[in-house]
Amino acid sequence: MFKSIDWTGYVFISFFAVPFFVFNILPIFFGTYVSFNEWGIFGDPEWVGLDNYRKILTDRYAHLAFKNVLFYVVFIVPTVTVLGFIFALFVNQGWPLSSISRTIFFSPYAVAASVVGIVWIWILDTQNGLLNNYLELIGIKYIPWITSTDWVLYGISITSIWWDLGLAFIIFLAGLQDVPKDLIEAAKLDGANRFQRLWNVIIPVMRPVISLVLTLQLISTLRIFSQVYVMTLGGPAGASSSPIYHIYTTAVNQQLFGYASAASIVLFFFILVLTLIMRFFIKEAAL
Repeated sequence: MFKSIDWTGYVFISFFAVPFFVFNILPIFFGTYVSFNEWGIFGDPEWVGLDNYRKILTDRYAHLAFKNVLFYVVFIVPTVTVLGFIFALFVNQGWPLSSISRTIFFSPYAVAASVVGIVWIWILDTQNGLLNNYLELIGIKYIPWITSTDWVLYGISITSIWWDLGLAFIIFLAGLQDVPKDLIEAAKLDGANRFQRLWNVIIPVMRPVISLVLTLQLISTLRIFSQVYVMTLGGPAGASSSPIYHIYTTAVNQQLFGYASAASIVLFFFILVLTLIMRFFIKEAAL
């Protein structure tokens, strides 16, 4: 006799599994296939083999986009991680204003990308921007944050830090609240000061949380798009472009879906390799 199968669990799982397969897994295989073709969405794809990947190696705009995103990673990831940890430490102490600070620190993360971009265009405006007006009070001349090829990467990075900080803050705060109080009390009894307790007790316990924040922020920064699209459209002269923005303009504006798919595959492995390298160094530092 065959044992009857209870399909109830499979039905409930299907509500997630089917859309995930259709909208996440299938596009990966389809995109991989398209990357070996020349296709402008109309007509039949024309097989070109590795030509699209060769074009990426010689495309200076692709090189510039990947170079820019490395700058974003170096500037944004450590800053978000350090500031998020500091803000979480402040709120976790339960000092005055810590309750309202929790809302202030996290709220930017809940703001839509378009709103973030518009607000920061005004803040970073060269002539009438809020930031430049305050800098002028201390004798610093106007800085063209989003209109100069020399400064636009900093302008986009500052915006991204403000926007991404909330997630890092709330993850660190949750981690700090799980640090065993007994360890901290034992360190106090041993005569450890605040810095010693932080460095020798809290940070070692928080190492998995720090690793999580670094990984999430690295992936998020490598996929940066909204700020670039809303604030600068990749300009001036491609100076703020990112890989995803380059893929977007190639696919949507130029209808080069084969090239865009190849660039997406390259970006996927780029993110994978950098993430694995970072995880390796984090594990080595923990030994």
